[in-house]
Amino acid sequence: MNQNNSKQWLSKVPEVTIFFWIIKVLCTTVGETFADYLNFNLGLGLTLTTTLMGLAFCGVLLLQFRATQYTPGIYWLTVVLISVFGTLVTDNLTDNIGVPLEASTIVFAVLLGLTFLAWHYSEKTLSIHSIYTRKREAFYWLTILFTFALGTAVGDLYSEQLGLGYLNTGLSVILIVVLVYAGWKFVRLDSVLAFWVVYILTRPLGASLGDYLSQPKSSGALGLGTTITSVIFLAAIFSIIVLLTVTRLDVSVKNELAAVDQVRGNKKQVIRQTYAVMGIFLVIGVGGYIGLDHHISAQMDTQQTTFAEQLGDFIQIEQDMLHEVNADNFATLKTKADELEHQWDINEPKLRKMNGAAWTRIDGSIDVVLAAARSGSINVSKSKAAINDSLSIMNNEKL
Repeated sequence: MNQNNSKQWLSKVPEVTIFFWIIKVLCTTVGETFADYLNFNLGLGLTLTTTLMGLAFCGVLLLQFRATQYTPGIYWLTVVLISVFGTLVTDNLTDNIGVPLEASTIVFAVLLGLTFLAWHYSEKTLSIHSIYTRKREAFYWLTILFTFALGTAVGDLYSEQLGLGYLNTGLSVILIVVLVYAGWKFVRLDSVLAFWVVYILTRPLGASLGDYLSQPKSSGALGLGTTITSVIFLAAIFSIIVLLTVTRLDVSVKNELAAVDQVRGNKKQVIRQTYAVMGIFLVIGVGGYIGLDHHISAQMDTQQTTFAEQLGDFIQIEQDMLHEVNADNFATLKTKADELEHQWDINEPKLRKMNGAAWTRIDGSIDVVLAAARSGSINVSKSKAAINDSLSIMNNEKL
């Protein structure tokens, strides 16, 4: 027993310091902007982007599993790629398959909860300081994947579908994170529980930050673009990784039995706290959803326009884009693409509520139009085909 108590293990994940949270938010932001960059700016499309990022993630994850100790470069590259891939998983469910964000949120929440239960049942602890076996590492990365997918679904649900907006969503998440920190600091909220709550929340926080920085000024954002935003944050991530590699400030060495004993000693208290936190989030989440949904319904009652009538403005914008393509005015084409995206985004809450299935079909065609219009090298025939296809879909919905 004395020998076991004194035995120290080297964790495969970093110590939770201020650097951990900074780089986590940076990675999450890159996950949002880099996915958009590949999808729209390079014109790869959602399916190809997901495939490439999935393969890249699996390759780096294999390196992470083969590593014998925490290596900052490999670990954080895995986080960046799992952030991109987790974002794309939810985007594919929403845009390509038409799964409602409400359903994605519930499914990923359940999967995350089941992963936590299986992890705790098997290992008796959810502490990331105990990640030094293959099984625990597998549970850890599966959990991380579901946190990104869930965070994407929740963030998109409130910021886009319910019209809360990127900035307001980000500010709301910051407020919740501050409250969780206060609970841990002053009312003895369990540290492992607090960690995972904040970890999940950093996904919508980072995504909101990325969208606020990259989206056009016409959308109320800063208009830096996905390219500049991705480069800035990737450079910041690289700088911090170099710092951590040199200084080893985040190397974690923990005692296994101490971690397990701490969980056992506070088991009843942790269970009560977990139920309380879940209840609070359920009340806030459902209450916020109902309130925002009623606000959208009130707007629709005031305007009293049909879904088909709402499409007129978008048809006109795309017709203007088709004119610019024919005239080889590519700079104006990209400006019109920004206008199309902005108008489509601000009207999304009402349009999705009017006809969710039609909105999904049109949204997918608009994504193709935006990707073609923003490509580094405009392909005229491809752009014409994308716009004509989108116009055809919208005109059919008006019939």
